[in-house]
Amino acid sequence: MGNKNLIITIEREYGSGGRIVGKKLAEELGIHFYDDDILKLASEKSAVGEQFFRLADEKAGNNLLYRLGGGRKIDLHSKPSPNDKLTSPENLFKFQSEVMRELAESEPCIFVGRAAGYVLDQDEDIERLIRIFVYADKVKKVQRVMEVDCIDEERAKRRIKKIEKERKEYYKYFTGSEWHSMKNYDLPINTTKLTLEETAELIKAYIRLKGFMD
Repeated sequence: MGNKNLIITIEREYGSGGRIVGKKLAEELGIHFYDDDILKLASEKSAVGEQFFRLADEKAGNNLLYRLGGGRKIDLHSKPSPNDKLTSPENLFKFQSEVMRELAESEPCIFVGRAAGYVLDQDEDIERLIRIFVYADKVKKVQRVMEVDCIDEERAKRRIKKIEKERKEYYKYFTGSEWHSMKNYDLPINTTKLTLEETAELIKAYIRLKGFMD
């Protein structure tokens, strides 16, 4: 018998509002929202210091062969290594993945970032998985980052460029696939002309359409 929990994963461009939408949606659906709390839970599970997870969070590893090969899919069914590679990026990714799978098994929830859609799509038991990608045009993202982070336009542009590069490389490194490839998602959403409230409503309409919500 499959896992009937509703699981939503959100990958998001920086400044698109994806994280805020995820949090709002979780509140409206009455389910848990997981962002960087995954790092704390993975630290507790692995007995590896949380700072190691934070330093590696949504950043590609340093294995040159992975980088030259354009990343590769991590075998998520193999256990993290207990040896001197305990804090390697690959191991940390596996610990995080285990935590996400256990949470998805136990309750309906929303995950933001960390290639959660890829990780959970490998689990054939999950029957109600919706993988979302939230994006927006550059002008809108810069405007949002200026407002939310309280910084000027130039700093906002630099921050968007840096963070999106890290997220793109992280996704490629651990999945072997492209972060921006829409084939990795069930529902891509452009928030340029949508409010975050409208975006949440759009996702709920999709959930109802799929028959995952009354």
